[in-house]
Amino acid sequence: MTSGFVDAGIQVVAGIDNDPRCQATYEANNPGSTFLLADVCELDECCFEKEFGLRKNDDNLVFIGCSPCQFWSIIQTDKKKSSKSKNLLHEFRRFVEYFQPGYVLVENVPGILRRKEESGLQTFIDELKKRGYVVHYDIVNLADYGVPQSRKRFSMVATRVLDRPPFPTKSSKQKTVRETIGKLPAISAGTKDETKFAHTAAGLSEKNLQRLQKTKSDGGSWLDWRDEPGLKREKYTGSEFKDNYGRMYWDKPAPTITTKFFTVSNGRFAHPEQDRAISIREGALLQTFPADYEFKTTSMASSARIIGNAVPPYFAKKLAEAIIEGRKNAGK
Repeated sequence: MTSGFVDAGIQVVAGIDNDPRCQATYEANNPGSTFLLADVCELDECCFEKEFGLRKNDDNLVFIGCSPCQFWSIIQTDKKKSSKSKNLLHEFRRFVEYFQPGYVLVENVPGILRRKEESGLQTFIDELKKRGYVVHYDIVNLADYGVPQSRKRFSMVATRVLDRPPFPTKSSKQKTVRETIGKLPAISAGTKDETKFAHTAAGLSEKNLQRLQKTKSDGGSWLDWRDEPGLKREKYTGSEFKDNYGRMYWDKPAPTITTKFFTVSNGRFAHPEQDRAISIREGALLQTFPADYEFKTTSMASSARIIGNAVPPYFAKKLAEAIIEGRKNAGK
């Protein structure tokens, strides 16, 4: 979100996260924006007045809440690990009610809307409306807004400054994998790029390399070798999990870039032609990070976690531009 808003011309005062592994990457790419390493549940509302000079009822102030959302995801994961973060929307609400900023943005998984009573979303929206905000929210596929991947998200924009919430218009056509990563140099599985570009690809076991060699280019899947002795997956005989070990399609948006995009066994994350998973840089580009965005981490998994968990910067930029345009049209 910071990257996209800054690119649109909006000053980002600070970003808050309790994960120290994000700090070096945030600070390296967002000079002028403070990384506040903190648990928002333990922060007092007035700390932003003292630390950053924020004012209450500032029409120019934008609050953005992108809390961890695994608990509300429809993906079958261990919910015990994510249960601690399930109520972060309540914590965000504290700050919104204290400062009453001109704009409030929330980005999350679609599941937060499907369970809006339990997640606190309905209460949050009702309180915004009581305070004079107009609210727009929807489940959107970011492929419709210029992001080269199919990524469905809950997106909400509320404002007490304009008559209607600003929101981006859809793109005229979807952007493809080929347009995004088609011109990058060919590399092999296990390539380690020591430069800031990080065109680094995970290694493959001999069996998985043979599997990819048997997988058709441009959208092939494990069904291409399901009956091959020594290669077939013993537990799967039908079309279950058909995207695992699958190749991306050149002329379609990518599938959702998750935190595991650098491994072929976790989804359709194999390169359309080359026998490897997509690289760290390819995943970042498909998430619309700038080509010069630097990931200051100690492992591929850490970089992939930052990339996969991010709001695509291009969509963030479109949200910011919609706010700017809405203010301009209203003469604010």
